[in-house]
Amino acid sequence: MIRIGIVGYGNLGKSVARELKNNSDMILVCIFSRRDKKLFKDEYFFDSYNNIKSYKGKIDVMIMCGGSQKDLPEQSPEVLKDFCIIDSFDTHQKILEHLKKLNKVGTQNKTLGLCSCGWDPGLFSLMRVLFSSFSKNSHFHTFWGDGISEGHSDAIRKIDGVLDARQYTILNKQALNLVRSGKRVNLSPSDKHKRECYVAIKKGAKKDEIEQKIKSMPYYFLDYETNVHFLPQKKLEKEHNKLYHAGVVSGFFDSKSGNESFFEFSLKLDSNPDFTASVLICFSRAVYRLYQEGKVGCLSVFDVPFKYLSPICYEELIKSYL
Repeated sequence: MIRIGIVGYGNLGKSVARELKNNSDMILVCIFSRRDKKLFKDEYFFDSYNNIKSYKGKIDVMIMCGGSQKDLPEQSPEVLKDFCIIDSFDTHQKILEHLKKLNKVGTQNKTLGLCSCGWDPGLFSLMRVLFSSFSKNSHFHTFWGDGISEGHSDAIRKIDGVLDARQYTILNKQALNLVRSGKRVNLSPSDKHKRECYVAIKKGAKKDEIEQKIKSMPYYFLDYETNVHFLPQKKLEKEHNKLYHAGVVSGFFDSKSGNESFFEFSLKLDSNPDFTASVLICFSRAVYRLYQEGKVGCLSVFDVPFKYLSPICYEELIKSYL
């Protein structure tokens, strides 16, 4: 039985706790939060993040469920000193830096981490490598949306004066259709998407200042068409309480004989955190197995054999899926 801990109890942490019940080879030991555990009425066992070190030797893999802007850069290396971990750090431009930092910590402390795991980065990363490996003539693009980005919403909520926020990534369907038609076009992320932000603020907070902080935030909103809409907290909760999302990796390549091949991998999710939780859980199984084989440091999804993700034995995988 793989003993699991959860760090952070926002939308993703709640989804991980629920989805673990579908995995008979895992057991949830504890959920760690910086908030007062008395605030949580769920059936799980909670403890303070400050007490996490006392669980060393009692938990096999910690699933890190904080935000990428401020939580994971601090918590992932800290927790990795004592536990194997997996996180969903999704600031693409900083993933290599994050991985190198974790690799150093894991190597020094003889623990194992796997970072930037989810559907993107994560599953879409695998598809980009796969599609680009078919041919040097591969031409493809990644699109996100329409849907709520958990990471971007969390980044807005970290701004002083913000009570709550939802950020929708809106897909440019004309750009997607252009790629699907076989056109070789250069498209930046901002050509393919725009950001719609719905924000509830504290009494006395200045809308102009908050809007400027949102639009100037590097890696999240800077260089994108970004619209900010302010509304009361209750209206935000009522009208923007769905957590759906979607995405697609789409493109073509030409063979030497001149024949064209189209490829596409897409997701449409009613719940972004539920699906991301399921991805984290199956890769946690791989972290546990690889650590049992002596792996330490930090890995990415590129380093994980698919057979390590499944609870099914290798022979059954061959019979059923090969």
